[in-house]
Amino acid sequence: MKPTVYIESSVISYLTSKPSRDIVIASRQAISHDWWNNHSHRFELRISILVEEEISR
Repeated sequence: MKPTVYIESSVISYLTSKPSRDIVIASRQAISHDWWNNHSHRFELRISILVEEEISR
């Protein structure tokens, strides 16, 4: 059984936004993409109703 990870809205934002020129934001985007592409398969991924509402705006 895989561990469950709840994804917060900032992760979704970093994954879906265009690449940033700000070095801090760009590094967070890169880390998020790396984790999503290389490590997320090890977990059951979930988002809460609140996150779903927030990202739908």
